[in-house]
Amino acid sequence: MLHPGSVALTDWRRVYFGAELSLAQDCRASIEAGAKTIEAIVAKGEPVYGINTGFGKLASVRIGTADLATLQRNIVLSHAAGVGEPLPIAVVRLVMALKLASLAQGASGVRWSTIEHLTACLKANLVPVIPGQGSVGASGDLAPLAHMTAALMGVGEFFVDETRMPAGAALARAGLTPLTLGPKEGLALLNGTQVSTALALAGLFEAERVFRAALVTGALATDAAKGSDGPFDDRIQKLRRHRGQIEVAASLRALMQGSAIRASHLTNDDRVQDPYCLRCQPQVMGAVLDLLRQAGETLATEANGVSDNPLVFSETGEVISGGNFHAEPVAFAADMIAMALCEIGSLAERRIAMLVDPTLSGLPAFLTPKPGLNSGFMIPQVTAAALVSENKQRAYPASVDSIPTSANQEDHVSMATHGARRLLPMAMNTANVIGIELLAAVQGCDFHAPMKSSERLERARTLLRSKIPHLDDDRHMAPDMERATALVISGALAESVGSDVLPLVADETLS
Repeated sequence: MLHPGSVALTDWRRVYFGAELSLAQDCRASIEAGAKTIEAIVAKGEPVYGINTGFGKLASVRIGTADLATLQRNIVLSHAAGVGEPLPIAVVRLVMALKLASLAQGASGVRWSTIEHLTACLKANLVPVIPGQGSVGASGDLAPLAHMTAALMGVGEFFVDETRMPAGAALARAGLTPLTLGPKEGLALLNGTQVSTALALAGLFEAERVFRAALVTGALATDAAKGSDGPFDDRIQKLRRHRGQIEVAASLRALMQGSAIRASHLTNDDRVQDPYCLRCQPQVMGAVLDLLRQAGETLATEANGVSDNPLVFSETGEVISGGNFHAEPVAFAADMIAMALCEIGSLAERRIAMLVDPTLSGLPAFLTPKPGLNSGFMIPQVTAAALVSENKQRAYPASVDSIPTSANQEDHVSMATHGARRLLPMAMNTANVIGIELLAAVQGCDFHAPMKSSERLERARTLLRSKIPHLDDDRHMAPDMERATALVISGALAESVGSDVLPLVADETLS
């Protein structure tokens, strides 16, 4: 149930991962009050931006009452100018839910019937086909939201059960008629930050899964290298005081508790300190956790806000033009998530490199019993390095860029949309790195048999080995990597160890 203005981050996560949704009916009164305000303005005939004027640089052009319906239809069709591959279905569902929650706060001037139409499309699993490129993140996500709105009007395409279908035919199949826009409704539907926000939220939720899996593989890699758990001591973390660091160290201690591999080198081990990729996991991954949570707080605020323009204040009958469509907060949040994804992958790749190096790990070279005849994990580490490097290139802040649009009327833009759109590919890159680390770390632990890891980590090893056997001689590596990565992105790896010990980026206490 969506309660506009107060939706928890955990609820947006559920929507993204496919949960059904419905709109709380107690918002109807405010929606209808906003629509009546627009009706009154139209009746007076006074020029008000977005209702009876042109748009952007053409705001000074007055539009007659007889042409208001055409005005709204024209703005949608003219702005549906996106290009590129369609956004993922899960992201577009989230876009629709975010738009619904924004419009339902009554400050956009849309009619209740329009809210019902959008809700009906969601319930019928009609998902507009939205090209992914074409928004600069101000004045809102105009092009992609125009494609969404055009589909509601019967123009363009819907995904129906993952198959593309002409919008008119899809609506008819669901027993729905195309939406006819009232005054201001076209602008209300295509203005706002819902696409950039949905993409950033999707990146956040995928980053959360990758982050939690990386704690498991980091603990496994520590055991494989017979690393020390001393750096995870709670007293060290409390002296630093960062919440994320304290929670990550606690998680790593819980994951490794009772490990026979760990106990085997408490004495007669001449190593004084482990490399940073093991020893500094609480500091690095804790900072990642804090950063992701900060981004989550920004996105939760944005998701509950109203970001179209102009805005309707029914109490006074005013319509005020402003700049809530500017997605700078979303751009900053997306940049933060990008940096976090980079660091998760970067640290994990260093652990993979450490494990395949016999000088550092004490394990057979490249984690193969017969190095030379076999290459073992030589090239999976190279793949991980390539993915990490690619993520570094993608992580350049999008928010520092701007390019004027709309004949310099919109002269500073956020670039939030493509800043957020890169996050899903970056998360996938990082998931692949963590999948490779899972394979390498479990392989490393295998060499310590009959000693075992902790009870929790043994569950993770058992899960992997139920899908992928120990690597004795070289074989086709790509299928193994694909199956390991699937355990990361599905959340199965985190669940196998008991996810109660893994900190969440988005939980009820942070929403």
